[in-house]
Amino acid sequence: MNEQKLIERITVNPKIFGGKPIIRGRRLAVEHILGMLAAGDTVETLLEGYPWLEREDVQACLVYARRLVSHERIELLPVESQG
Repeated sequence: MNEQKLIERITVNPKIFGGKPIIRGRRLAVEHILGMLAAGDTVETLLEGYPWLEREDVQACLVYARRLVSHERIELLPVESQG
């Protein structure tokens, strides 16, 4: 499945979680999936815990996150040494 098709799985509904990105209109936030992955859960664990969830949904969350961070720019500030 191409990236555009994956990203279409991520939707927003102002009535669900205050408009946070969710998966296919369901009450499962992208941030929740990313948090579970960051905590060490496997894709298989996610799929077992949410029977309606598909592997492509998890991929879509990762694509969504990558797209967000690809636009981030952090400006480093000089740090004065104390001494």
